[in-house]
Amino acid sequence: MAKSKSATVMDVFWVAAFLVCAATVSSWMVPASAAECDLAAADAAHAGERCARAWMDKNLHVNDIVTVGTQNSFKEAIPDKIIALIRVGDRKAAKSLDYSHVPLAEQLDDGARSFEFNVFYDPKGGLYAHPVGAAMTGVPVAEEYIDSMSKPGFKVLDIQDVDYRSVCVTLVKCLQQLKTWSAAHPDHVPILIALDAEDDEISMPGSVTPLKFDAAAFDALDAEILSVFSKSELITPDQVQGSYPTLRAAVLQRGWPTLGEARGKFLFALDDDEGKRKAYQGGRKSLEGRLMFVNAPEDSPAAAYITLDEALTDTGHIVIDAQLGYLVRTRADADTVEARSNDTTRRDRALASGAQYVSTDFMLQDARFGPYQTRMPQGFVAACNPRRHPERCAGLPIEPAP
Repeated sequence: MAKSKSATVMDVFWVAAFLVCAATVSSWMVPASAAECDLAAADAAHAGERCARAWMDKNLHVNDIVTVGTQNSFKEAIPDKIIALIRVGDRKAAKSLDYSHVPLAEQLDDGARSFEFNVFYDPKGGLYAHPVGAAMTGVPVAEEYIDSMSKPGFKVLDIQDVDYRSVCVTLVKCLQQLKTWSAAHPDHVPILIALDAEDDEISMPGSVTPLKFDAAAFDALDAEILSVFSKSELITPDQVQGSYPTLRAAVLQRGWPTLGEARGKFLFALDDDEGKRKAYQGGRKSLEGRLMFVNAPEDSPAAAYITLDEALTDTGHIVIDAQLGYLVRTRADADTVEARSNDTTRRDRALASGAQYVSTDFMLQDARFGPYQTRMPQGFVAACNPRRHPERCAGLPIEPAP
């Protein structure tokens, strides 16, 4: 599909923001100590030789980055027999579900810095151990899968009974894998983990009816996160809010932690509808005592993180929110549509929009569809946000390629 004129303009703008000579990138990778640098310089380029990293860590904040990550990060390919079954009922749905991801550590090595997991509440265990779709089609289910799914705890899958295969079938396993990689690579920019609290039923005979997410379920979800991460390894709403009356006030008036304070850490976001957001928030004014940020409207006292998935129609909205100080996640593609047509318009608009985290189903190309993929320009992992005074560090990687 041919690109529009506006998309071409976006390409030029984005590439121009990242042009840099190899010597400059190399100097970043052998950092000087902060004492040798002019951290009060106007921009990273003038902080001194090998001082870009120290300048960025002191002067940039969590919301001054842009990076990419994966959507439905856990998803393995649906078995052929089950995808054929889905196709009989809904051909469009079958096409939208026909993609997969490599293991989490490989995604991280490849530069992914945001992840999204669909979590299902299963406090007793066993709800999802025997997928009906597998039984109907004769697809074998591994004993290891059954064993993991039989234990209490939150499960990670896309759609119960049909799209159930995952690179990490429990939330604890997913988080442990991310934490293990982080411990070996402590200089990474903050990694966003978006959680979708799944409890919808599907129209399939014999399928599991998920347990609903209520206050108790969300308490258990916070507790499960803390079973893997300590609060010192996280960026939490309380840390950002500090002494301000609301989380929103803190974000708009003081801002997010510095990049130096945030490197090597994770932040969680409940990326869900208003009902679940209110259940998680409870009677709190903002998110006092909670671990996750929530996808809240800009006028909410809990506003700090916002999901705006439609990078084409939401562009103006994303630009404004990024400039105000909110943390925004958007999508470069969805439902395999862009990958099948190699249409990069939405991707390019997302990367130039100011959204800090851009999610994709195709960090890697799928040879069945063509060359489409979403990656950071110049091979960077993270770069200066194009809507937040990019002249401060334009052309320099905030996190270079591994």
